[in-house]
Amino acid sequence: MSDIRVASRYAKSLIELAEEKNVLEQVNADMQLFSQVVSQNREFKLLLLNPIVKSDKKLAIINKVFQGKVSELTLAFFNLIARKNREAVLEGVATSFQEQYRVKQGIQSAEVISATPLSPALRDELGKKLVAQTGKRIELVERIDPSLIGGFVLRVGDKQIDSSVKNSLRKLRNQFKDNPYINKL
Repeated sequence: MSDIRVASRYAKSLIELAEEKNVLEQVNADMQLFSQVVSQNREFKLLLLNPIVKSDKKLAIINKVFQGKVSELTLAFFNLIARKNREAVLEGVATSFQEQYRVKQGIQSAEVISATPLSPALRDELGKKLVAQTGKRIELVERIDPSLIGGFVLRVGDKQIDSSVKNSLRKLRNQFKDNPYINKL
């Protein structure tokens, strides 16, 4: 079975168990913390993926890093994954958990990329318009990309709106390439 499917199943089971124990919000925060640690610490990520390092060593390191920072349910889940020698899927489990959590809570993830930081008023207005259009709560992620020159790129789900100056210039350049007014003498 592929790692993505395994991670998705573990994440679904963890969500159901967390709901049953009424600690879903805490476990979501734990999974966000885990994702943050993995993304910021390359050595930790490589350790989880390394098949040579024994599971008990990996578990000891996981416990040392997360003891007292995550809930008991999350630590027990990490122990279960380590006993099954599935540490390599933990990052995928955290990602899948967060995706499934957003779906369950009716939260739509949106990303806005702009050349300069958005003002708080513009961020609020954009959030309100997205809520009105999607009917879901919006989790807005903002990124800065100076190469856009001006404007923005908005991604919501599988839709993208590109109103950047960079995109306008690219379209204009392509129109000049396809010039139908070439002299045919």
